[in-house]
Amino acid sequence: MSRTRIGVVVMAALLALYLVVVGLYAVRLVTDPLPVVQAMGWALILLPLLGAWALAAELRFGVQAERLATQLEAEGGLPDDELPASASGRLDRERADALFARYKAEVEADPEPWQNWFRLALAYDGARDRRRARWATREAIRRERDARA
Repeated sequence: MSRTRIGVVVMAALLALYLVVVGLYAVRLVTDPLPVVQAMGWALILLPLLGAWALAAELRFGVQAERLATQLEAEGGLPDDELPASASGRLDRERADALFARYKAEVEADPEPWQNWFRLALAYDGARDRRRARWATREAIRRERDARA
């Protein structure tokens, strides 16, 4: 098991433990005779439910993204481009722009294949633009799911 997976399992287990403890405390508050305390208990019940939903959504996203990466690797479609970086970790902006232009052009030329979207997501991730990487990954997941249906 990779370090990333171990980290995800440990963090998910800790969050699940936290959610259980908060949930049990919330149940104690709900049974209190004071209405204000009961209201706090109900609010604390909603928080663990929201946390459990967020945990499940993130784990599902991670599993789906990993499945697409494995599938793309099996097809031989993973990009092998490396963005050069300085010692401080700053990327070479010109090379990054050229790489984005290439993958963006692929998506614009043929937006249907999920592979094009996933390669674009990897380019965003390599440039540490996590928000756009997640957006493109979600688009790849959606298109792959639609292609299977």
